[in-house]
Amino acid sequence: MMMLTSLSSSLLSSSLSLTGPPPSNSNGYLSSSLPSPRRRLNPKPNHHHRNRHLSLPLLPRTSPTRSIHCSSSMPLEVSTSSAELQDSLLYSSAFWVTQSIIAWNADVVRDGSCYLYASVTAALSVTESEVEGHDFKIKLEEDSGGIPQNVIAKFPHIRDYKAFRVPSTVDAKSLVKCQLAVATFGSDGKCSYATGLQLPGVLDELFAYDGPLGAHYSEDAVTLYLWAPTAQAVCACVYKNVNSRDPMEVVQLKEVNGVWSVEGSKDWEGCYYVYEVSVYHPSTLHVEKCYANDPYARGLSPDSQRTLFVNLDSDSLKPEGWEKLADEKPIILSFSDISIYELHVRDFSANDHTVHPDFRGGYLAFTPEDSAGVLHLKKLSNAGITHVHLLPSFQFAGVDDVKENWKCVDSTVLEKLPPDSIEQQAQITLIQDDDGYNWGYNPVLWGVPKGSYASNPSGSCRTVEFRKMVQALNHIGLRVVLDVVYNHLHGNGPFDENSVLDKIVPGYYLRRNTDGFIEHSTCVNNTASEHYMVERLIIDDLLNWVGNYKVDGFRFDLMGHIMKSTMVKAKDAINRLTKERDGIDGLSVYIYGEGWDFGEVANNGRGINASQCNLGGTGIGSFNDRIRDAMLGGSPFGHPLQQGFVTGLMLQPNGHDHGGKDAEELMLSAAKDHIQVGMAANLRDYVLTNSDGKEVKGMEVFNLWWGTCCICFTPCRNNKLCFCS
Repeated sequence: MMMLTSLSSSLLSSSLSLTGPPPSNSNGYLSSSLPSPRRRLNPKPNHHHRNRHLSLPLLPRTSPTRSIHCSSSMPLEVSTSSAELQDSLLYSSAFWVTQSIIAWNADVVRDGSCYLYASVTAALSVTESEVEGHDFKIKLEEDSGGIPQNVIAKFPHIRDYKAFRVPSTVDAKSLVKCQLAVATFGSDGKCSYATGLQLPGVLDELFAYDGPLGAHYSEDAVTLYLWAPTAQAVCACVYKNVNSRDPMEVVQLKEVNGVWSVEGSKDWEGCYYVYEVSVYHPSTLHVEKCYANDPYARGLSPDSQRTLFVNLDSDSLKPEGWEKLADEKPIILSFSDISIYELHVRDFSANDHTVHPDFRGGYLAFTPEDSAGVLHLKKLSNAGITHVHLLPSFQFAGVDDVKENWKCVDSTVLEKLPPDSIEQQAQITLIQDDDGYNWGYNPVLWGVPKGSYASNPSGSCRTVEFRKMVQALNHIGLRVVLDVVYNHLHGNGPFDENSVLDKIVPGYYLRRNTDGFIEHSTCVNNTASEHYMVERLIIDDLLNWVGNYKVDGFRFDLMGHIMKSTMVKAKDAINRLTKERDGIDGLSVYIYGEGWDFGEVANNGRGINASQCNLGGTGIGSFNDRIRDAMLGGSPFGHPLQQGFVTGLMLQPNGHDHGGKDAEELMLSAAKDHIQVGMAANLRDYVLTNSDGKEVKGMEVFNLWWGTCCICFTPCRNNKLCFCS
């Protein structure tokens, strides 16, 4: 048995060969080997679907010889078949939660043993009697003290796992760069269980970092910082322009405690770069060369092929009067005065012939003062609308940034078809994956404006035009709310061209189940804000939008899949911004979102999440689906004919079977109670007379459809909930 004290640099370097530029194709970037999912078949996720969907990892290059069956509650039992044992490494059912503790729900029989294995070159394989291909083998002992309470608080879904102690002499910082596995052996020396490891816990303990990340600009240099503690090597491929096939420079980054950095020339500004990261990826069981954008990118080439070196503090990127905008914003005396109008950037002007053709469907369509759309917004502002909520306008997948590549249907042909023809839909279906329309809930990079809305997706054009849009809306009396989608990402794995974070630190940014497969309850690739650097990235991104683009609020998609602590920290960080120091009044920025409680996070399954029932007293708003369902009847996922308070329940039957008169009376009574509470701003201590004639508090009103009393979220009216009706 060998105890690991450090990994030799020669061992690491011998397994790598940094070639610099990525494999070439027409654009010099690694193309995706995975098919693109179809858009708009389900443009919004089923927010109440509670079934767990597993994302099986890519198979290793030597395909396993049996089918894989996943269980999220029990350890993987393996037979004595070497083929079945080898398949066990496709799973990551053990958790390295602190430097000294590995959590695993495996039993070690009397006189049995448990070992941790590491391979720098990802050569592990499991036989009946051993785990072969390892560089290091470390004996683990079960810790009778169990999993520490602070670990249970962070990872409540593994509270019942056994704790195995890692020797204090082990160099964990080096080990996490390897392929890792744990295995148990019976008294007869035969392997009984084996699995890979999930690392977020130990990564947070050893590498949590609050220093600079991304590209930073000084008078004479540009410095790159990348958090990638599991990477074996990182280099940056720098390209002169967006069309350059080969990099003009390939620079090696140096690591200090998980952060890779390099100082480059000031001439880099205006150029492009991609990272080449050599890292073990659990989805392939191999050390891969991943080519990725900077997670802290602030500019991009079209379709996110490369990251742009862009200094957002440059005066050339600021519209005239930009620095004074904080003093010119519409006045909001109270969040309870907010009235929000939702719109889509493209839809706002795509067919507005009063807008210049080059501006239609983009940011600049908000800048003319006399266009039909802007005149309409002015009327809404005068009528009391205070905020415009823009559907996702960060960099998302599904729409080509280059408009010339879009396909469209000839409208003159459609106009000649009969109104009841199915041909219109058929023609649109043919081009729906290549047109210019998408809601935008396919996030690729959160911190960069979407290129297809800019008049030119290359260079810094999108930055300037987004700022002009915000400025123009503020000048007509409207504040700007961004729709942010931090709950999931569009891509994963080492090869998907839309994957970024999962190439930089594989297995960290995306939430995984107890077998190590990605959770998809949001729709795809759930993110894990309970991990320190995921939370930090979200907060930094919000500060980027507030500080660099002066937006006035955020609407969180599926906010319930984000931890409550993340939301509170984000709100506090924004609130600390001042006009005097930061040019922003952070206290005027409003935060609200969808507080649905479902999937793996339901009932605080991954920690206290930002669901409706957990947000009381935070000042963070949540949509109220209860008053909506009570008034209209049913729910978005119920029968469309189910009636409610304002749609004729009992009074004007529509033929739908509601369960009989008694059931209808109960539904109508419950709806009345819900509406009363909703009209009272969902105050949890508000006293009302319910349908039974009893005086109850808002928090005590029973939800007939959801079987819960928790429908009220605020102790006082100042928490300002956002209602959806």
